[in-house]
Amino acid sequence: MNARSVLVALVSVTLLTSGTAGLAVAATTGGAGGTSGGVGDATAPTTTPQQSEGLLRGSPELSVSTSDPTLDPGEVNTLPLQITNDGDLDLGTSSSRAVVTTARNVRVEADAEETPLSVETGTLAIGSVTENRPGEAPIAVSVPEDAAEGTYTIDVEVKYSYTYQQSGGVTYDRDETLSTEVDVEVDEDARFEITNATTDAKVGEEGVLEAEVRNVGADGARDLSVAMASSSPQVGFGGATSDTAQIDALAPNETATVRYDVGFTPGASVREYVLDGTVQFETPEGYARVDEDPSVGVTPRGEQRFSVGDVEADLYVGEQGDLYGTVTNEGPDPARNVAVQFAEESPNVIPRESSVAVGTLEAGESGSFRLPIDVGGEAEPIDRTSDVVVQYRNEENERRAYEDLELLYTVEPQRDQFGIAVETREIEVGGQVDLAVEVTNELDEPVTDVEARLFADSPLDSEDDEAFASTLDPGESTTMTFDLSASASGTAKTYPVSFDFRYDDADGDSQLSDTTRVPITVVEAEERSPLSGIGTLPLVLGVLAALAVLGGALYVTQRE
Repeated sequence: MNARSVLVALVSVTLLTSGTAGLAVAATTGGAGGTSGGVGDATAPTTTPQQSEGLLRGSPELSVSTSDPTLDPGEVNTLPLQITNDGDLDLGTSSSRAVVTTARNVRVEADAEETPLSVETGTLAIGSVTENRPGEAPIAVSVPEDAAEGTYTIDVEVKYSYTYQQSGGVTYDRDETLSTEVDVEVDEDARFEITNATTDAKVGEEGVLEAEVRNVGADGARDLSVAMASSSPQVGFGGATSDTAQIDALAPNETATVRYDVGFTPGASVREYVLDGTVQFETPEGYARVDEDPSVGVTPRGEQRFSVGDVEADLYVGEQGDLYGTVTNEGPDPARNVAVQFAEESPNVIPRESSVAVGTLEAGESGSFRLPIDVGGEAEPIDRTSDVVVQYRNEENERRAYEDLELLYTVEPQRDQFGIAVETREIEVGGQVDLAVEVTNELDEPVTDVEARLFADSPLDSEDDEAFASTLDPGESTTMTFDLSASASGTAKTYPVSFDFRYDDADGDSQLSDTTRVPITVVEAEERSPLSGIGTLPLVLGVLAALAVLGGALYVTQRE
């Protein structure tokens, strides 16, 4: 054997121990053809530009388990599968073991053939599973209601790929399938239904929600916490989105009633709202369990509503008047102590009473109301709308209010409360007259204790400037007499005379009318004859006496 042969043999042995014999021989022989053999069922080697740090060889070792194998009948259960990896490093340094122990592109598929169970989940891809990071694969398993209690087997198939060997920048990859089984237990723990949810709460109000909780499982439960939650903003539990009720214990097929304070926002639709239930409990053995499947629907009662109609107004600018109408209880329940409140805030239209009572109204029943109103002198005579509120007490004697109401009415222009008619409107300078004034009640209500007063400025004056009427019905007239004189130094022209009236209205309230002015004309005194001082009656008597004397003389003459 020559030196060359010895050298080739030494190089061949060295390369064989590194797994790259074929390449090394080819390099040593100056590129002579050679083949690279596969290892086991590995794929064709892959050459990488990296410099090899030595031979690596190993594989993942996957296993499948579950942390909660208990399944409940009559529902779809979530079975959490955990994929763990206890990798095997055959050759190589520990710092590089992840290269050959990592399971890549892990896919999990399960089935429950030959069992009453049914796997609802298809293939789950969970990425890579390393020795330090297990994989999670939750699968959905449907268990029939009539499934017998006991242990069942679910077949699980895990497919993945990994690097079997690496050396000198060349890797060998393999695909692997793990077929295994997971045992699950169908256990007749307590399970729950929430049914027959009802409430007396109306839309826009609060009330009590009652529901029945029934244990439909085969085992008892104790220390139950039954939580109700709403995802709708129209439903609340005392200002919160959920509430919890307690039950001491429920045997199989036993039912208990739970109660919650519930409220519905104003304007919420009258429809069924879904409430999500969660039941936390302990088994008779003391194990904590949670049933998150129960849910129930609840429908609020219709909002207690009212309407107003037959609205009439007796309102004039500058006067007191009334708003009339009827309020109807539109249901659904009776309303006690109903009162109508004037809620408008106006400087010119002011209620004399904040609210007026109507009484108890059954659903569909109506009642009349009268709101006394003051209309200021600055108010405009226009059509107006005013908000009103119906206050009432419900069947539990709780105070409630319905605010979605308004009144449409008209404020009439200002008018005189009393009409005045004066027949004599002239007075001579230095003269005096008894001024007869016809006074008419132009209000729509009777008035009493009417005190009239006359006001006059110089040159007019009155020694008797007051008059009185005990009562005047609407439209009724009476004549009041006043003394009026004109001073001798007065100038002949027209002067105003004013009247006002203080009276009691139909409610017994004292009122003062607006001032009414009447023109009175002062005229120059007429010039008189010397006989003017005799007077009219003596003159007539004298004329008659003269005629009598002339007639007697004529009669005597005719006799002679």
